[in-house]
Amino acid sequence: MSTWTIDGAHSEIAFKIKHLVISTVRGTFKKFSGVGIAADDTFENAAINFTAETASIETNNEGRDEHLRGADFFDSAIHPTINFVSTSFTKKDGNLFELVGDLTMKGVTKSVSLTTEFNGIGKNMGGQRFASFNLSGTLNRNDFGLTWNSILEMGGLALSEELVLEMTIEAIEE
Repeated sequence: MSTWTIDGAHSEIAFKIKHLVISTVRGTFKKFSGVGIAADDTFENAAINFTAETASIETNNEGRDEHLRGADFFDSAIHPTINFVSTSFTKKDGNLFELVGDLTMKGVTKSVSLTTEFNGIGKNMGGQRFASFNLSGTLNRNDFGLTWNSILEMGGLALSEELVLEMTIEAIEE
């Protein structure tokens, strides 16, 4: 049994969302942590969890970031974290896995599925073993109470209901 901890210096939890119908806004969470427990180096059936601090959201626009931290979106004062706890990690084909788990945002928990690419295991510059993963998935932000929006004069909504998660993870073996 091995425990793997996310290396925050070499990992990223990011998202993107359609803005004003045709544009895309990207953002990241700067503070996060996570752990995976695996029976062996295949990672099949690993138990995985991670947490992101909602106040650490960054979109390269301080006004927008403050709005996202507020009650219209994450309500960081009341809901300081986004949490994920896996329920399954299943190999699909080659190095592709499906990670399914319970995602909790703004007090709402829903099951989500993330496509996961396992890039392999290597040794970092300090000689520690690390594993590399790329994860992605799409969710409906309204399902989690992130419902703020505005109708545009030309038609359509200011923000898409669909949110794409993209994570690049390096995890160090303990």
